[in-house]
Amino acid sequence: MELKTNVLYYGDNLEILRKHIPDESIDLIYLDPPFNSQAGYNVLFRETSGEPSAAQIKAFSDTWHWDAAAQRTFEGIISSAPDQVARMIGALREFIGPNDVMAYLVMMTARLLELRRVLNSRGSIYLHCDPTASHYLKVVMDTIFGKRNFVNEVVWKRTTAHSDTKQGAKHLGRSHDTVLAYAKTDHYNWNQKYTAYDEHYLQSKYRFVDAESGRRYRLGDLTGPRGAAKGNPKYEFLGVERYWRYSRERMEQLLREGRIVQTKPGAVPQYKRYLDEMLGQPVQDIWTDIWPINPMAKERLGYETQKPLALLERVIEMGSNEGDLVLDPFCGCGTAVVAAHKLGRRWIGIDITYLAITVMKERLQDSFPGIQIEVVGEPVDVGGARALADQDRYQFQWWALGLVNAKPVGDDRKKGADRGIDGVIGFVEAGGKAKRIVVQVKSGHVNAAHVRDLKGTMEREKAEMGLFITLEPSTEPMRREAVSAGFYHSELWNEDYPRIQICTIEDLLAGKQPSLPRWASPGFAQAPKIAKQEGVQGGLLP
Repeated sequence: MELKTNVLYYGDNLEILRKHIPDESIDLIYLDPPFNSQAGYNVLFRETSGEPSAAQIKAFSDTWHWDAAAQRTFEGIISSAPDQVARMIGALREFIGPNDVMAYLVMMTARLLELRRVLNSRGSIYLHCDPTASHYLKVVMDTIFGKRNFVNEVVWKRTTAHSDTKQGAKHLGRSHDTVLAYAKTDHYNWNQKYTAYDEHYLQSKYRFVDAESGRRYRLGDLTGPRGAAKGNPKYEFLGVERYWRYSRERMEQLLREGRIVQTKPGAVPQYKRYLDEMLGQPVQDIWTDIWPINPMAKERLGYETQKPLALLERVIEMGSNEGDLVLDPFCGCGTAVVAAHKLGRRWIGIDITYLAITVMKERLQDSFPGIQIEVVGEPVDVGGARALADQDRYQFQWWALGLVNAKPVGDDRKKGADRGIDGVIGFVEAGGKAKRIVVQVKSGHVNAAHVRDLKGTMEREKAEMGLFITLEPSTEPMRREAVSAGFYHSELWNEDYPRIQICTIEDLLAGKQPSLPRWASPGFAQAPKIAKQEGVQGGLLP
C-alpha cells in the first residue's frame, strides 16, 4: 500500500491503520486516547444495562461504553488475536466486568495490536493516560509489546497542587498523568534529554572559578570504585597510592592539561569538571518542569484535553530523529503533529471527528504559514458530502462549517443545544466592536422557510449577518428571501455585504466563498507561528 506522510486522516483509526498504514513503517507513535476520567471512579466500573450509543470518540466528550460494538470487538480479539492477547483480555473481562473501563481496554487492545504491527524495529510507542486505567493498560501493553520491551513509566505533573476536600473528596489531590513507553525491539531509537541545573545545585556543586579562564567548575572523584574487583589499576600518583579510574598514562595527560587538582600535598587528587562542558541534568521519569498550559497562553486553543507543545517535543526528540515518521492516531487538536513538523519529522495524524480535523488544519496553517494540508477521507465532491451526511449528519455539519472557517456551537447531540445556530464567525468593526455571523447547515430538503428561520435567529441573537449552508441546490424563493434581508454596511471597510448569504456545498467545494468582512475569522484561538527546528525547547519551568 502507498504510504502518505504529512497528512491527516478522517475516520476510525482502527480502519485507517488496517487500510492505509503498512507494516513496520512508523518510527514513533504518540497517543492520548480519550477517556472519561472526570467521571467518578466507581461509576466507570459500574456494569451498564440497555443499549447506549456505540463507543466512539467525540470531541470534548471523551467517553467509551460497553455496548454491542465493544462486545463485537471483544469477540474478535478472542477469536483472532495471538493466544496470549486473547487470554489476557478474557481474564480482564472476567475481573473487571462489562463496564466503561472494559470497553476502553477492549477498544485499545484492538488498536494497540495494529500499532505494534506498523511500528518498525527501531520504533517506540508513548501512551498517555491517567491513573484511572494506567495499571490495566500496562498489562495490555506488556502482553502486546512484551514485558522486556517496557522502557519507562513517566509521571507528568499536569496541574498545580489542588484539593477537592471542601467538596467532600476523601483522597489526595490528583495532579499527574502517566506516559507508558514501550519499544518494538531492543534496538529502539533513544536520545537522552537534559534539563538545566537549578541555581541551588550550581551554588552547592560548582563552587570554584578558574583563575585564568573564569570558567566555573567542580571537583570530582578520580579513584576507581570497588577497586581491583572492577579491574581498576593501582599505583602511586602525586604521592598518593590508590585504585584509580584511569591508567597512569591517562592521569599524566590530564595533569598536563590542567584537569587534575591537588588541594594540598598528600591530598587525594581530584578531577576538574567544567560547568560549560556539562549537558545538564539527565531527564528522569518524573517530569515536573513542563507547565500545564496556562488558560491565557497563546498556545491554548480551547481544546479541553490539549497537551503542552513542550511535552510532545520532549517525547518526539527522545524517541526519534530528524526525518523519522511520527504517528498520532488520536490527534485531537494536533499537538503531536505540530511538534513533529517543527522538529523536522514527517507525520501522520488521525481523528474521528471533523471538529478535530478542522482545529488541526487551522493550527498547522497558523503555525506554519503556507503549509499545504491533505485530509484523506473528507468529501471532495457533492456525492461524497451526501454520503457523509447519510452516515453521520453531525460530522457532515462540522465538516461543512470547516469549509467557511466557522466555529461549531455546542454539541448538537444534546437536544436543543444549538438554538438554531450551528456555527459562528466573529469579526471586528470600527472602534474594536466585536460582531458575529451566525451559520446554519442543512443536509436535507430546504426551502424559503429555512431562510426566514435564519433571519429570525439573527434578530434574536443580534447577529449582523447569517450564512445558510445547504447540501441541496438553493431555490428561487430561497434566494428572494435572502435578498429581502438587505445589506450590512461595514464602517471599518466602508463596504456592503448581503446580510444573508446562501452557500451550496457544490459552490464551496469549487472554491467559491461567501462575501464577508476581511477580518472575519472563526472562534478558534489562533496558534502562534512556529519556526521549524528552533532548537530551544519552550514551555519549561525555569
